[in-house]
Amino acid sequence: MFEAFQVQDFHLAAGRIRGRVGGQGAPLVLLHGHPQTHALWHHVAHALTLHYRVVMLDLRGYGDSFRPPADVQHANHSKRAMAQDVVDVMAQLGHTRFQVCAHDRGARVAHRLAMDHPQAVSRLMLLDIAPTLAMYQHTSEAFAKAYWHWFFLIQSAPLPERLIEADPVGYLRDLMLRRAGPSVFSPEAWSEYERCVLIPGTATSMCEDYRAAATIDLDHDSADRTADRRLSQPLRVLWGAQGTVAKCFDVLALWREVADQVDGHTLDCGHYIAEERPKELLAEMLKFFKPNEGLIP
Repeated sequence: MFEAFQVQDFHLAAGRIRGRVGGQGAPLVLLHGHPQTHALWHHVAHALTLHYRVVMLDLRGYGDSFRPPADVQHANHSKRAMAQDVVDVMAQLGHTRFQVCAHDRGARVAHRLAMDHPQAVSRLMLLDIAPTLAMYQHTSEAFAKAYWHWFFLIQSAPLPERLIEADPVGYLRDLMLRRAGPSVFSPEAWSEYERCVLIPGTATSMCEDYRAAATIDLDHDSADRTADRRLSQPLRVLWGAQGTVAKCFDVLALWREVADQVDGHTLDCGHYIAEERPKELLAEMLKFFKPNEGLIP
């Protein structure tokens, strides 16, 4: 899937982050969502290398990156910690400023990344999310039924871990194939998702990711709101017209509550934009991201 890319392991103080790097030009970071890996970008990655230096990462707790231990405050799986991983990886590659496109949980990491490190993120594209704090505050019956995993994964250990570990691939199928039919996912990408969900420690990391989102991440988001800290970068938001986010939230209005420069619209698909509508997404990315932004002098 990624012939134009080189696999790289980035050894950070916290642990090892697996990534792929390819192409020349302005640095562009791609971050995946739950319960996937960087393989979700396979339809658009090669074309992007013709214009950018593309850096695809597996978030901590996912793919072939390290699984940190659980902690009482869930700080090891906070979006702040995951965002710091991205900054540290890009520093190893020699980039102090870069553009970011991210989906699902990765988009929540990207939100925190742009908030905590505004000098590092020059432009931001987020796929099929509204802000985490707003989604919890505006939770409805329809949202809770569709996003059942949000409320399952945050239950105290070891209940959700034990149930997932009984059949990790079954969990993957129940979650992803309820949202999209199997034809959406290429056999190569799906094989990667299955392989990685079976890596020991994955269930714990997935649960801790969501526990963090319901606790420490909300504290960080609330602190931003109290201090009137906002995203200053150009932000483009895309979301699936048939997805739960579109049906349950006023996406642009919620992002305009936390960001200064926002635009965006729906695409004719569900949640998995990069795999359901890759041509349309690629066109949006090429229009939005700058080919010379963040280049090393």
